[in-house]
Amino acid sequence: MTPNDSSGRLTSGRIRPRRLRRTPAIRSMVRETAVRANQLVMPHFLLHHARGEEAISSMPGISRLGHDDFLRQVADDMKLGIRAVLLFGLPAEEHKDENGSGATLAEDPVLRALSALRREYDDELVIFTDVCLCAYTDHGHCGLLESGTVANDPTLARLAEVAVAHARAGAHFVAPSDMMDGRVAAIRDALDRDGLSDVGILSYAVKYASSYYGPFREAADSAPGEGDRKGYQMDPGNVREALKEAALDEAEGADMLMVKPALAYLDVIRAVRHNTHLPLAAYNVSGEYSQVKAAAEKGWLDEAKVVHENLQSIRRAGADVIISYHAREALQRGWL
Repeated sequence: MTPNDSSGRLTSGRIRPRRLRRTPAIRSMVRETAVRANQLVMPHFLLHHARGEEAISSMPGISRLGHDDFLRQVADDMKLGIRAVLLFGLPAEEHKDENGSGATLAEDPVLRALSALRREYDDELVIFTDVCLCAYTDHGHCGLLESGTVANDPTLARLAEVAVAHARAGAHFVAPSDMMDGRVAAIRDALDRDGLSDVGILSYAVKYASSYYGPFREAADSAPGEGDRKGYQMDPGNVREALKEAALDEAEGADMLMVKPALAYLDVIRAVRHNTHLPLAAYNVSGEYSQVKAAAEKGWLDEAKVVHENLQSIRRAGADVIISYHAREALQRGWL
């Protein structure tokens, strides 16, 4: 409807929203949502080698890195303004077993990286570590198997051991991504018993059994050998369940919550945002990244503008923190 004044004449000349869109400077000044470097987290895939770089074919621009190359990359990213990392380890094949034992070995790439990062940056860099068993088990599932099924409660103790190892090595936040029931409480209790009460938990509280994880499973070599993860990750059709999961993890002691994936679940981000006062992260996952890259390579879209729009939409939905493979390039190229 068009507003009218008291005499019935149109008032469109008085009220024109386009006045606030007239120039780039005006648009920037009144913009409601912005994405800043300090809200971005850059994920890293860590090889067990001292040196090396392995390009990930399904994720152009992203590589698995050996220890020394990873440290150089973090130094470069710090110059761009990236002040947070999320670490995923790729153990040697001989260190994979049914219990994910390699995740707590001294030579684990995540543990080595943590010690080095804390020596170099101390608290200047916020370090998150993914706590899961899928990359460390020979069966590729996120928990321990019993009779071919992921056993929830026996898995909790093992996840807590991994979280404590990460915390001792220097993690600021451990981030359980396994979706076992009760894992936040188990990890919080284990950290507190070990005198690590200052270490936080970023819970993958709302993690869907999504088809957008395909490229990640190549990157982390973490695809399940048999079956799928639908029995423990969430059904994509559910929103009320997301609120329940988030509330449970908050009650169990999570310091931050996460929704994963992000772009296909903006409504879920918004719903969780309205139901918690905790900081909320969203994971702009590998498939969301790769589809933008593929379309851009074919010239079907403007990558810079789409990346900016995607990240802005995640912030607008309510995320305080965005984990994204676009982070480095977006800052390097001035897309934000």
